[in-house]
Amino acid sequence: MTDPWRPSRNLRNAARGNFKLRSLAHGTSAAHSGGVSRRLFDISPDLVLRAYRAGLFPMAESRRGERLYWLDPELRGVLPLDGFRLPRRLARTALSGVFSVTSNLDFPAVIAGCAAPAEGREDTWINPEIERLFLALHRMGHAHSVEVWTGKPGHSPLAGGLYGVSLGGAFFGESMFTRVRDASKVALVHLVARLRLFGFKLLDAQFQTTHLAQFGCQEVPRAQYKRLLSEAVEEVVWWEAAPDAARVEAEIRAMRTTGTT
Repeated sequence: MTDPWRPSRNLRNAARGNFKLRSLAHGTSAAHSGGVSRRLFDISPDLVLRAYRAGLFPMAESRRGERLYWLDPELRGVLPLDGFRLPRRLARTALSGVFSVTSNLDFPAVIAGCAAPAEGREDTWINPEIERLFLALHRMGHAHSVEVWTGKPGHSPLAGGLYGVSLGGAFFGESMFTRVRDASKVALVHLVARLRLFGFKLLDAQFQTTHLAQFGCQEVPRAQYKRLLSEAVEEVVWWEAAPDAARVEAEIRAMRTTGTT
């Protein structure tokens, strides 16, 4: 499937006003639009966190691309945590027990699954530099995964999953993948349930896509988004890798009351 978090269109047209970074062997060269300033510096996990706090996020142009781009879209996709639209059929699937769902059990496998080519997604924006940075953010406690399994967690192939970044009370959805029908959707349902339980205030979907629109994703102007972001990142919120399963199930049932057919 195509990546629901990111639109399957040319990256150069994905957003306007981007700050472009060119990857080099041991650092990056920053090129301002006027071509005046060029200097080398490393893209560190701390720099990535500062960028997220400022409303920017990184993408590579392709799996093999050497450049990273900071994107700052004029319209930002936001999934409302209190107004998440949970279709009744998907709610039944999420609650049926057909899938086992974990968090942070195999972050490397999730990002690898998101980076791998798949039907309808022959190339991705996740290059080795993106993988390196987000694996480091995971070790720092700022990047998290939701894994979906059809067999015993950790002892069977992943059916699907997603990952993203947390900063205060904001969660930035990065990518998801699926190998079994509905697996990535179930991962999204569990993500939203957990964010609601933990007290997160903002779920940044980055772009509006047809896939995310069915769940209530809205486009928010840049200035409004940054106001929401500045408030959310000041919240003191902690991600829990293994919350009580009964609490998660109860939250999904509560979300179902606002679902559609």
